[in-house]
Amino acid sequence: MEALLVSTGVVALAEIGDKTQLLAFILAARFKKPVPIILGILVATVLNHGLAGALGAWITSAISPEVLRWVLGLSFIGMAIWTMIPDKIEEEETQVARRFGVFGATFITFFLAEMGDKTQIATVAMAAHYAQPLMVVIGTTLGMLIADVPAVFIGDKLANKIPMKLVHSIAAGVFAVLGIATLLGAGAKFGL
Repeated sequence: MEALLVSTGVVALAEIGDKTQLLAFILAARFKKPVPIILGILVATVLNHGLAGALGAWITSAISPEVLRWVLGLSFIGMAIWTMIPDKIEEEETQVARRFGVFGATFITFFLAEMGDKTQIATVAMAAHYAQPLMVVIGTTLGMLIADVPAVFIGDKLANKIPMKLVHSIAAGVFAVLGIATLLGAGAKFGL
């Protein structure tokens, strides 16, 4: 249950102000069709984070527990730093929409935007840390939806009222605590 709750909370916080949330704002403003946008976000996230969770599970079997502890601890600390850097949306990610319809555009742009993004990397790290990749993928998907679905419905009005620096600081703090706890041996009972 911890894997689900932590991964949901961390991704929901990390996703606020992220480029995929900005992408949700843009797609919602452009198409004004929330259902296919939300379904595109869901399918893209499940696929992307499912692959990331599988990679995290594979990493736990391929790397010794001691090396894994250091890799994960430093990865979480790196995620804390990265979370403090605001994202910008690239215009070419929104150009796909003109060819594939609302669902297709959302699916493609979200899947590509998540490649190498902090939430995808966090999914890999948390799946490796908790050794419960399914719960982590469910949690990171829920976190993504918690952050992005309101963006689809409320758009730019919400973005201007959220204290982004505070939200990013909280997410960075959670990542830093996970990193330090991992380096200090938390999770040793799980073989990490």
